[in-house]
Amino acid sequence: MTPRGRTALVAILWAAAIGLAGAYIHATLRVSGDLRLFMPTPHTRAEKLILEEVSEGPAARLLMVALRGAGAERLAETSRRLAGALRADPAFALVTNGENLLSVIPDSLLPYRYLLSPTLDHERLDADYLHRELGERERDLSSPAASLLEPWLPRDPTLETLRVLESWQPPHEPQLIDGVWFNAPGTEALLVVETAAAAFDPQAQRVAMEKLRSHFAAARAAPSVELTVTGPGAFSVLMQARSEADARLAGILDTAGMICLMLLAYRGLRYVVLGALPLATAGVAALLTVTALFGTVHGITIAFGFTLIGVAIDYPIFVLSHRLPGVPAVQTARSIWPTLAIAVTGLCIAYLAFLLSGVVGLAQLACFNVAGLAAAGLSTRYLLPQLLPAGTRDHGESRVPARLASLSARVPRMPWLAPVLALASLAALILIPGPLWENDLGRLTPVPEQLVREYATLQQELGQPDIRYLVTVDGPTAEEVLAREERLAGGLGRLIASHAVSGFEDAARYLPSASTQERRRAALPDASALRAALEEALTGTAFRPDLFEPFLRDVARARELPPLTPRNVAGTPLELTIGSLLIERDGSWTGLVTFTGVQDPAAVSRLAASSGGAARLLDLDQASEDLVAHQRNRILWSVAAAAVLLALVVYAALRSARRTLRVLAPMTLTTLLTLATLHVAGVSLNLFHLIALVLAAGLGLDYGLFFERSAHDPVGRRRTLHALLVCATAACIVFAVLASSALPVLRSIGVT
Repeated sequence: MTPRGRTALVAILWAAAIGLAGAYIHATLRVSGDLRLFMPTPHTRAEKLILEEVSEGPAARLLMVALRGAGAERLAETSRRLAGALRADPAFALVTNGENLLSVIPDSLLPYRYLLSPTLDHERLDADYLHRELGERERDLSSPAASLLEPWLPRDPTLETLRVLESWQPPHEPQLIDGVWFNAPGTEALLVVETAAAAFDPQAQRVAMEKLRSHFAAARAAPSVELTVTGPGAFSVLMQARSEADARLAGILDTAGMICLMLLAYRGLRYVVLGALPLATAGVAALLTVTALFGTVHGITIAFGFTLIGVAIDYPIFVLSHRLPGVPAVQTARSIWPTLAIAVTGLCIAYLAFLLSGVVGLAQLACFNVAGLAAAGLSTRYLLPQLLPAGTRDHGESRVPARLASLSARVPRMPWLAPVLALASLAALILIPGPLWENDLGRLTPVPEQLVREYATLQQELGQPDIRYLVTVDGPTAEEVLAREERLAGGLGRLIASHAVSGFEDAARYLPSASTQERRRAALPDASALRAALEEALTGTAFRPDLFEPFLRDVARARELPPLTPRNVAGTPLELTIGSLLIERDGSWTGLVTFTGVQDPAAVSRLAASSGGAARLLDLDQASEDLVAHQRNRILWSVAAAAVLLALVVYAALRSARRTLRVLAPMTLTTLLTLATLHVAGVSLNLFHLIALVLAAGLGLDYGLFFERSAHDPVGRRRTLHALLVCATAACIVFAVLASSALPVLRSIGVT
């Protein structure tokens, strides 16, 4: 076969392999949107609570809805219509807007009212009590509330259902206007919606948001009514949309920049196309590897992975810049391969540190990049040279590298400069005040500050608890937890009386323990005794004797009911509350006591300490910071181990401590300078700065290795300088685009 035919065959087979792999990936790739994959590994019970409940619990599925832009009457009507439509949609588990909850309580729950209400703890359903209550009902029927109460009187003459519902109301409920919740100024109607989908499933949340907006469009009572939705689910949809938009824009800008750079450096469109083949190979190899190992690929892994393996453009650049006139490209690739192989191996070792991080998302990212970089390096060595023609010019003789080489030759030797820069960097890191590390994960959110403020405002309007301080009550069973919470009730009441807190919520407030329910059930009179007491109580009232047969049937049924448990509250107003306050994990149960208006955390701590170990105070802010710190320490140790392994690999390849030092010293100094510069600029480092630092170190390793290779060859050194000018410019283009991103995660990588 002629050389031209062999070149054509290699090109066809290579392109076909990439195309077939791409088609297979397109057909089988499953992209995950579960952001929990990038959350740290919990070490303590508090950290597990943070990750599991914040990401999986019912509270994480809450959306807070505000309606504005019209008068109170129109807003209230829209709220009622929207709530009704959402309750009929299976995408939404629960919808509350302050409307009469009597209309949404299932019939199966109504007989439990005497077991859930504290009335029977201090009253008896005897003739005296019933007579007093019936007298109250006669007065109620002459009030404006008559139309609301009249349908309920035959079944509930003591209004026990209303007492239960009142006890379920949050400590600070929004005001009611026209029967629905409004904010304090009365300008916004408020709703709380729980989605069936998990908060950190952006795809399912996007569907839920679309349905919510569709229902709103059909429900609004005036064209001027506007909808605002905030909450974890809404934020996850926004984060995904903004991430996709920024990644798309970055891809367009980076591609345009790379094309212009390659055309300027090598003056031929075919070099742009040929240089892209190793990158395409890297992409399909990375996706195939991660899919095989993990089953799905996270969207962040794809976005970040393609950004990071973009440095693989360096590999064809090294081949293109080192070609000599008349020398086959295969020979050029063979000559630089030992150095290029060390560079590829070193960067793969650096990314293996993230494989040991304990974070599934980072392990995916590590596998993605190791597979991609290895594929790019191997295809550059064995396939790309088959397609390249012999060199026609020596890039070492180009004007820019020749002038830079001449300039650098005139720069005086300053052996003291590197140690001085290193010491200055260390001094800056140690002596300049300010946190070196960022422990607040919330600072990485791309959600606009205005939406975060709206979310906080709606939380306050809706009486949502202060999520920083929690008291946890642990037990082997839900019954034991509820009983322990009941024993804490007196102390919690004293906290309110002393103004240490303004309110609290726990599961026992909504669902008494089984023993308490059984005691109340035992206090219910039997059918004959209750009928006799009712007949006596009716004396002197205007009610007919047969009116209250439904009431008698309900009490008789309540005497036979088993206690209500967390297992059978699904579909009731209790489901969301109980699910967020009483949690089962690994066969044991935890009850959460949440607070509003915490003024004296020390008093709460003393209450927990006095419980004899039954309760513990958790500061979730501190627990969150500890979680981030634990994970960072693990990653730093992994990176340190990878750095030692990298040094050993470079030493084994170069067989010289002096040459190894010349390669590693610039990389190490650059890392120190970068850390010091960010610290001086007031930037606290996060996980994504670390990812970028590893990448920057990998680039520095490439540069050091190739300069060391040409240390004793002035002409070869200029070729290396040409290659590294192109490589460094390419890296600057890629990461300058990221640094300009509005997304904190991408900006962290780009700036570093």
